[in-house]
Parts: sequence; structure tokens; C-alpha cells
Amino acid sequence: MSEVLNQNFIDGTWQDAASGASFKDINPALNSDVIGQFPESGVEDVDDAVRAARTAFKTWGSMPAPARGDILRRIGDLLTERKSELAFQMTREMGKPFFETKGDVQEAIDTAYYAATETRRLFGHTVPSEMPNKFNMSIRRPIGVCGVISAWNFPVAVPTWKMFPALAAGNTVVFKPSEDAPHSGALLVKIMVEAGLPAGVLNLVQGGGNAGRALVEHPDVNAVSFTGSTVTGSQVGEACGRMHKRFSLEMGGKNPMIVLADADLDLVIDGLLWGAFGTTGQRCTATSRLIVHEDVHDELVNTLAERAKALKIGYGNLDDTEMGPVINQKGLDKIEYYVGVGIEEGATCLIGGKRPTGEGVEDGTFYEPTIFTDVTQNMRIAKEEIFGPVLSVIKISSYKEAVEVANNIEFGLSSAIYTQDIATAFRAMHEIEAGITYVNGPTIGAEAHMPFGGVKGTGNGHREGGWEVFEFYTETKTVYVDYSGKLQKAQIDNVED
Repeated sequence: MSEVLNQNFIDGTWQDAASGASFKDINPALNSDVIGQFPESGVEDVDDAVRAARTAFKTWGSMPAPARGDILRRIGDLLTERKSELAFQMTREMGKPFFETKGDVQEAIDTAYYAATETRRLFGHTVPSEMPNKFNMSIRRPIGVCGVISAWNFPVAVPTWKMFPALAAGNTVVFKPSEDAPHSGALLVKIMVEAGLPAGVLNLVQGGGNAGRALVEHPDVNAVSFTGSTVTGSQVGEACGRMHKRFSLEMGGKNPMIVLADADLDLVIDGLLWGAFGTTGQRCTATSRLIVHEDVHDELVNTLAERAKALKIGYGNLDDTEMGPVINQKGLDKIEYYVGVGIEEGATCLIGGKRPTGEGVEDGTFYEPTIFTDVTQNMRIAKEEIFGPVLSVIKISSYKEAVEVANNIEFGLSSAIYTQDIATAFRAMHEIEAGITYVNGPTIGAEAHMPFGGVKGTGNGHREGGWEVFEFYTETKTVYVDYSGKLQKAQIDNVED
């Protein structure tokens, strides 16, 4: 690993934090493995980065959009070449198995090529004028400097969902990765710069809450895209609202999977193992509530428990690992707290509920796959985000009851329903309160060219991914061209009867 990557990247140069302060980055599967010390950035560092981005915007925003797309395409090529190398380092840093981090990089590759293509499709509209010899159109213009604050669980995919469309649209970026995945963020920036981004177009500031707060509250940052906790996201929204700047929030989830009596249970089991325990349950889209019909409840739960107990837990860069560690001690403490809450509330801890023991897990923050049964919809473990490998099972007797339970939470990110009845599936698409609904698939599996986001307490209405993200990263400008050679008053200004 190049030592330079342990620094910020501002205006084309790698540099330490102005204060000289730093923080330690540790492998969650092997706590004795220290990945490095990274800058603990503050207001001065953020100010330098924003100033560089503001200066670079003048030329980057004026570059023909397809030329920006050529650079994004080269980024995709470099990510393709270095996919395994990057995935290995991501697993070392944040824990999920190598096969998962390779998928994380692939999502970034797909997003790079998609965003590159969209630089030839930044559509405006042309419409008829209400007057003769007059031409009406709208065009898309970049916003300016965009602050990007991302989470650790998808340390390459999620920031590229944000940065690639922002850059394609002509904006410049100041990127603050999670303090739990600083190395992955630096490796990504290195690749993007190597592809040809001019100095100042992309700037990296490492650090925790102080750096994030300085970025959100900087007066020269025009838009903020944030992925993280609901508590922090609410603070971001308050600050941006007060300063009249655009903001996109992707926050918590408590995602339901509805399983009806006619479901294919083998398919359900595969979906649950992946949705509930993939990424050790540390996804905003993780399947955290199983809402299952009473006719198939016992068979499904018993089979699921046996399969979940057999999952191989360990360091994600080992070939046979199926589930990695929790990100850090704080995350582990939260999981243990909620397991205690579930037991106190009267739920039954069917499997798990503790840290594993044995070879390969003694030096990391691991936790066993955990399943609670006898859960009622108003228990805290059925309503609050745990962010770990904990599944709450709620028994229901009808489709109507299932939807009522699914909607009885403050979040609304992802959802799933398993049924062979096409009419019921289509009803669920409309009746479940979520930004995403999967039919006969788990609550995870977003695709790069589709909008991603949630409703209620999950977000503020904007979408990442797909065509809709470009609406966030651009301003619409309306243009009128009057070639009549005389003053023509629009209807709103026409005082004649």
C-alpha cells in the first residue's frame, strides 16, 4: 500500500490534515491488523477542498458532457482491471466476504459506464410557444460543488452512485468517506484521478463528524448527498434546509419480507439467507423482518434456522467464508443491546444471540446469525434498525394483515413479497409503503440503472441511481428565443381583454 493514500487529496495533491491529527483504521476480522493512520480533517482542510472544487468547476462544468463521459468510461476500465485487488483491500477494511466486495466493485463499474452513456443524454425539452416566431426549451446545467458523504458498508459502490452522476453532469466533488472505510475511499479516488480527472474536480477529505459537519455547513457547497444513520441524516437535512442548499438523504431501513402460504419455500430460504445475513445484516436494505403466514411458519423457520447455523463465519478474504464480522465494537455493542431488548420483550431467541467462538474468530468483532420468533409487530426489535445479522419473525394469518405489519414502521426503503398469485403481487407493489419492492426475491439487489431510495423516515424523496439521480445533480434552466423582431407579451403579461 502506498503511504500517500493515508492522506487527503486536495487540488491534485496528497496532503496531511492541517492539524496533523489522525485516526487508526483496523481490520474488523483481525483487530491486530492495522491498515493505517488517516487524516482527522477539520474546517481548514474542508475549506481548502471546497475552494479547489469551486475553482475547478469553472472549466469542468464548461467541458462538453461527452468528454466528461470519456473520463468516466476510463474509470470503469481501470476498476475492471483492478477489481480483485480493490475487493481484497475492501474486505480487509470493512469485513464482508471477498465475493461480496467484488460485487461492490462491479456495481461501481456498471455505474461508471452508465453515467458515461448518460453524458450524451442529459435531456432538456423543446415545446411549442404560445406565440408565433418564438422558440421555447429547457436545458440542464450543473449545480456547482457537491459534498458527498458515504457509509462504510458499500465503500466503493455507494460513493460512485453519487460521484459519477455528479461529475457526468458537470459538478465538482468533495468526498468524505466513512471513517470506517478510509482506505477504500482513497483507493477509489486514486483510480478516478489516474483516469484523467483534472486537479480540483475531485477532492478527498478523511475524518469523522467534524469533517462531515464542516462539509455540510460550508457556504460554497451547493448540494450534499448523504448515506448513513437516520439521526445524522436528520442533522444534515436541518443544516442544508437552513442554508437553502439541495440535499439527498439515504438513511435507515427495517425491511420486511412477506411470505404467503403459496410461496416457494426453497426460494424463500435462499432469499432469506442472503437478505438477512449477507453483509452480516449490515445493509440499509437488509431483510430484518420476516412476516410469514401461519400455515408455513414452522416449516420455514425450522429450515431457515438449520441453514443459518451452518453459515461459515470468518475473515472474508478466506475462500470458504460466507459471513464476515460486524464493522467494529460499537456496532457489536448495539447488536448485543438489541438482542437483550428482544429477550426482555418476550421474543424467543431461536438461534444465535451471541458471539461465535473458535479458530478464526477470536481476533475480530463477529456475531452469530440470530433469529427471533414470537415477535409482535410493536416490539422494538420489529421496529428499530439493528444493523446486524438479526432477523425478527412475525406470524400473520392473511395478506391484509401482512401489509399492515409491513407498513407499521417509520422507515420505507425496501420490501419483498413471495407469492405465486400474480394479482396479490401487483397489489403489494402498490400497497407496501417502500421505495423498492421485490417480488419473489429478497430485499437486497439494487441495479445500477434503476432509481434507489425510500419513503417516510428513510429519505427525503430524492433517488440515487438510474435516470432520476441526474435530476438531483442538475438545475433546469428555461430558455425563450424570440425571433419575431417585436415585443410579444406572454399571456401572463397580456393586459388586453
